[in-house]
Amino acid sequence: MVNRDVTQQLGKVPLFSGLPQRELEAIVRAGKQVEHKPGHVIAREGDRGIGFFLILDGEARVSRGGKGLAKLKAGDFFGEISLLDRGPRTATVTATTPIRLLGVTAWVFRGILTEHPSIAMKLLEVVAARLRAVTKAGAAT
Repeated sequence: MVNRDVTQQLGKVPLFSGLPQRELEAIVRAGKQVEHKPGHVIAREGDRGIGFFLILDGEARVSRGGKGLAKLKAGDFFGEISLLDRGPRTATVTATTPIRLLGVTAWVFRGILTEHPSIAMKLLEVVAARLRAVTKAGAAT
């Protein structure tokens, strides 16, 4: 049985918004819920990315080169770029409170893309939007 709350949260993520309930449930079933204590580094800048994370409960800090970039809370997500290339993490994400995440590894996600190709288009749209935002922010400095 798929947790409805997790499925609803996933449906609010831009990457997955508008997907049919069946596809959202497939992603939740494929994912794994994990919990971490405050101070735990969930993703480290430069390390190889292995997947996508959706914050279900709690908060985290995003930093690059030790400089704080953003605060994440329930409903926020990170790691979507590693779903595409499994390349190095572009930032460090550290839990600032007890945190519960839904994690989906890149290899599991690729299987989901094979079964549900509409998700691939959403992924490209979200990654393109983030790239544009970073490029615009860089041009402003």
